[in-house]
Amino acid sequence: MKTLKRRGFLTAGSGVAVGAAVGFQTTALGGNRAGAAESGARTGSVTVTATDPRYADLRSGMNQRWVAAPEKIVLPRTTADVVAAVQSAVDAGKRITVAGGGHCFEDFVYNDETKTVLNMTLMNAVSFDSARGAFSVQGGATLLDVYEELHGGWGVTIPGGICHSVGVGGHIAGGGFGMLSRQYGLTVDHLHAVEVVVVDASGTAKAVVATRAADDPHKDLFWAHTGGGGGSFGVVTRYWFRTPGATGSDPAGLLPKAPSEVYISNLFWPWDKVTEDGFNRLVAHYGEWLEKNNTPGTTAGSLFSWMLLNHKSSGTLGLIIQLDASLPDAAQVLSDHLAGLNDALGVSTTPVRREGVVDSQYSTTRKLPWLRGTKYVGSVSATQLDPTMRGVHKSSHLLKPTPAAQIDAMYRHLTNTDKVSPFAGIVYASAGGRISSVSSTATAVAQRGAIMKTNFESVWYEAGDDDANLGWVRNAFADVYADTGGVPVPNGVTDGCYINYPDGDLGDPTYNKSSVPWHDLYWKGNYARLQQTKRAYDPKNIFRHRQSIRP
Repeated sequence: MKTLKRRGFLTAGSGVAVGAAVGFQTTALGGNRAGAAESGARTGSVTVTATDPRYADLRSGMNQRWVAAPEKIVLPRTTADVVAAVQSAVDAGKRITVAGGGHCFEDFVYNDETKTVLNMTLMNAVSFDSARGAFSVQGGATLLDVYEELHGGWGVTIPGGICHSVGVGGHIAGGGFGMLSRQYGLTVDHLHAVEVVVVDASGTAKAVVATRAADDPHKDLFWAHTGGGGGSFGVVTRYWFRTPGATGSDPAGLLPKAPSEVYISNLFWPWDKVTEDGFNRLVAHYGEWLEKNNTPGTTAGSLFSWMLLNHKSSGTLGLIIQLDASLPDAAQVLSDHLAGLNDALGVSTTPVRREGVVDSQYSTTRKLPWLRGTKYVGSVSATQLDPTMRGVHKSSHLLKPTPAAQIDAMYRHLTNTDKVSPFAGIVYASAGGRISSVSSTATAVAQRGAIMKTNFESVWYEAGDDDANLGWVRNAFADVYADTGGVPVPNGVTDGCYINYPDGDLGDPTYNKSSVPWHDLYWKGNYARLQQTKRAYDPKNIFRHRQSIRP
């Protein structure tokens, strides 16, 4: 997410920012997005090969650094279609990968070894499954599909990501988060069950439903999909959502209520108003505020923000905030936070009151209906939904405010004169609040104590600019974490990396000079259980990529 402007912000795809035997039992799907197969409009998979005019569109995702040349691309409509496609690939010895929304930052789906791409986008139904007492979401749905159906049909939601074209398949499996996560937790904190097409030791593909129930024989497979990442265990064909502890038969009471209205504040600070001391104070203050205001269930503990430390060539620094407008003293909490940010940066301000919130010439606050605000934040970017760009991303979790030496390194790289995209920078996302109320082993997400995470990133258009942008991000990341081998090792200040912002360099000793392997940066002590689950459900390692769980 990059380059905040006065009446909007230009962003790059930061993820704000990737899947019972056949004949399983489920109820007929309701809702408006019932899916092509269930509605009777069309049946059977679609197969696209290189001679098909659709092939060019389907051989890559959002990041144009990664383009595959598969023998075929299969678009299934039902779980049975997925089973058949997986079985065909296994029988033929063909490497298979799975695509949902196409937002994976790395080459995990589209690479030179891919022979069959299973594209899930035709399986996008969202409904209420009365037999399970939970909301059913097919594995090819996007976050916007989910937000619109849940909100329109029942007034509920899940705390998913800011980029609403992201597919649920990888987003959920990686422990996806978004602007309601400090208020309601991670998406996986509301996961009830998952249906996965796996391949057993005999090479037979089959669909398995795994639930959160303590006595479920497949509970480890369920747990692996609460943060273990996509592409390691099988193909997610369906998720079910229901908040633990929710009671009653009314669907409207089984997931978090979507806010009626939210405050959305856009802040922008021209780089020519930013001093090095002011920059250092701003970054320090951002972390200190989150550390202090980290109590679940409070108004301040529910406020979510992204801080956009854009490269100086962009012209501005920025920040975007969302807060449920119905929470106690929401306008005052937001006003105080805005003032504190300006004070930290050291800019003089002229108070401007909007929607009951005290803004300044550097900020604009709007009160919007929740779904409209969600669409606004996810669509005003010139780059976030742009499928023609190239990108690189690196992440870190932080348990404490950013140390001064790391802030100094950030400033050096953000203000250097290297030839780099104006969309390069470092993005902070707030964490904590309700996220931290869950233990580090209850789900596969190990970094529950983090107060914020970062995304070092750049996006650009031309292949000829690859080296400059890759070099800038790699150098900035290595410099910031130079004291710990060039990566954010778990050490009481930093706490590893985020699997939904995958970084292939973590497995390369050229870039990871620490003693902590890539998988422990993502999952820490949870990796052993993920490996155990891998051996049980994918013993032939059919589903794999550069950073998939090793058997």
